[in-house]
Amino acid sequence: MAGWMRSEGLTRVVVAGVAVMAGAALLAAWRESQRPAARPAPSFGGARPAGPDAMHAPPEDWDEVDQALDESFPASDPPAWSGRSA
Repeated sequence: MAGWMRSEGLTRVVVAGVAVMAGAALLAAWRESQRPAARPAPSFGGARPAGPDAMHAPPEDWDEVDQALDESFPASDPPAWSGRSA
């Protein structure tokens, strides 16, 4: 097989690969444009003040641990409490 035929075959493969990649990029862009727009998170008017006085149905017993837990919400970690003073 002549050298020019081999290079022509390689050119066809490269052109076909570029065309496939361009088509995939266009398809991805079109699919992204078809996605619904993100909606903002609902607003609930802010957080309520901590403590039983601000609750709709306060518990009968409320201690320092409950208060610390309520003040820390919605933190990822619970309040540190050992039951003893340092």
